[in-house]
Amino acid sequence: MKVSIIGSGGREHAICHFLSKSKKIKKIYCIPGNAGTSSISENVNLDINNHLEIKNFIKKNKVDLVIVGPEKPLVEGLVDYLENNEIKVFGPNKKSSKLEGSKIFTKKLCKKYNIPTANFKIFNNLNKSKKFLLSTKYPLVIKADNLASGKGVYICKNKYEAIKSVKEIFGGKFGKAKNVLVEEFLNGEEMSYFIISDGKTIKSFETAQDHKRVKEGDNGKNTGGMGAYSPSRLINKNLEKKIINQIIKPTIKGLGKLGSIYKGFLYAGLMIVNNNPYLVEYNVRMGDPECQTILPKLKNDLLDVIMACCNKKLHKLKISWNNKKSLCVVLCSKGYPDTFKKNIKINNLEKLKINKNDYLFHAGTSIDKKEVYATGGRVLNFVTVSNNFLSARKTIHKNINKLNWTSGFHRKDIGFKVIN
Repeated sequence: MKVSIIGSGGREHAICHFLSKSKKIKKIYCIPGNAGTSSISENVNLDINNHLEIKNFIKKNKVDLVIVGPEKPLVEGLVDYLENNEIKVFGPNKKSSKLEGSKIFTKKLCKKYNIPTANFKIFNNLNKSKKFLLSTKYPLVIKADNLASGKGVYICKNKYEAIKSVKEIFGGKFGKAKNVLVEEFLNGEEMSYFIISDGKTIKSFETAQDHKRVKEGDNGKNTGGMGAYSPSRLINKNLEKKIINQIIKPTIKGLGKLGSIYKGFLYAGLMIVNNNPYLVEYNVRMGDPECQTILPKLKNDLLDVIMACCNKKLHKLKISWNNKKSLCVVLCSKGYPDTFKKNIKINNLEKLKINKNDYLFHAGTSIDKKEVYATGGRVLNFVTVSNNFLSARKTIHKNINKLNWTSGFHRKDIGFKVIN
């Protein structure tokens, strides 16, 4: 069969890599893809926001399945548009994607169905929010309601930081903002929990913990993710039962009552407080870099998992994982998550020693006349699967040192809570 993957990040390269191992697939198109996907698929330079252009390409090339990777086309209804044109698509529809597209929608859903989450207030203008922030207790969390590439969250220690944050959000830093979410600060540890659902059956994926902050020790600004490890050190049977019964199931059922069948991956960003889970946010796709960290542990053919979901046959599928440790370190352009130079050449890729349990997934890269260039903030994902996290990290650091890319940087402490 023929498959198209929408997106150009490390997540999409990882999905492309593991689908390319399936004997049932004869052709993969990545739209638009990156330098990494170009070696295992055909990159197609289309605008992922142009639904008509994508539909015409899919029809013309008789593609059997479309997999939508990033959040923006999901939130903007690409799945609905393609399905209305009789194209098989893996990913949630526009209504379900509001779980990520609007944090306030998700908070209201939590309140309606008693899903544990931080207490919150919603403000629709700057003056009202400032009045509240001048008299409340700190720390607290301020969030942009809309998509913000993982950067629209502020942890504020005082009123000065808080007022600066709401000014930035209402000022349009993350696009036109009608509302701001102000949340109680939960003192716990974050964890990423993934499931796949066809609307009726829920199957758990492997757990992970990512490092969102740009600086070591989990300090500095929020990013899309500087690295991750799997499995999470926090997971246990009792906690997992609570996550499924108190958070995941009520969410899927709640969406069903709104007339929306959830189909695809769902990523619950959780805060674990005294072995109790609280929902921080939902992402309606695999996380990045969690996807790159988790998929190397999957024993199944990834295509079988996705097709079972699309055909509403997840109840017949057993998903299996190896019991090893997986760790991912993201190499970024200097300056990220703020301004950084683009189109910087990356040398020495041929010097890297990529063994059976090592993976190099490209993100913000392009290829021109066999030369690879950095075009984004997050550039390369180094992943190793090993018997322990320490050996995985050592292998990754050796490869990053061999690359010797002076225009990049990475966190050297990914997984520090399970290694030190």
